[in-house]
Amino acid sequence: MPTVLEPPTVAVPPSLADAVQLAREAAQQEAGTEPVGAHVDVLPEDQYSATHLFVADKPGYRGWQWAVTVAIAAPDEPVTVSEVVLLPGADALVAPDWVPWQERVRSGDLGVGDLLPTAPDDPRLVPGYLASDDPAVEEVATELGLGRIRVLSREGRLAAADRWYRGDAGPRSDMARAAPANCGSCGFFLPLAGSLRAAFGACANDVAPAEGRVVHVEYGCGAHSEAEVEQGSSVPIAGLVYDDATLEFTEADDDEDGSAAR
Repeated sequence: MPTVLEPPTVAVPPSLADAVQLAREAAQQEAGTEPVGAHVDVLPEDQYSATHLFVADKPGYRGWQWAVTVAIAAPDEPVTVSEVVLLPGADALVAPDWVPWQERVRSGDLGVGDLLPTAPDDPRLVPGYLASDDPAVEEVATELGLGRIRVLSREGRLAAADRWYRGDAGPRSDMARAAPANCGSCGFFLPLAGSLRAAFGACANDVAPAEGRVVHVEYGCGAHSEAEVEQGSSVPIAGLVYDDATLEFTEADDDEDGSAAR
């Protein structure tokens, strides 16, 4: 079995490794009045350059380091400073990865007057003249003169169904778990048209928490059209009631010995 050779490690030339003070002065010049911390390490770049690292005692830059690259033109040439930069260390506090604005927007972020255009290649939409596997979409898209430019694609419908299923109007919500019945059997449930009809609809009960929203057929709430509440007093009433607020007196007949019965 052949031996795998690892690339040789470049050693830091002694003249570059000893240039700690030169590197510190360069870092201090870049830092201005802010102090430069302790020397952390020296890393080889190649046989003619190396980078010295210093702790950056800079407010708001926890874990960052001053990186000063020093170099020589030839073995006998003097050491010079190549560049000075501020770099994050392994445990540095850095900003999160940049995310395009169109990927950061969430439901509810759009305010009055805001515009949120969709991308020309948005996978959730397809041109209205393309055939769709949803009859309701095709019916609207092919209306002469009234067809929409783009309609929901299969991917767009599945993504919407997944959001609605997992949302607070889905079957896993606390409200649905405590409901006496689900929306599929409620008289206020208005099924959607098309391929989503079997799973989703809109709530038309003005006292329900999901009124006017898309709900799953297995969602439910206490305002179900067939919900029943026992009508009656919550205080138990005994079958025989005694009124001890009034005392009734009855005269008793005398016994043979002349004494009254007690």
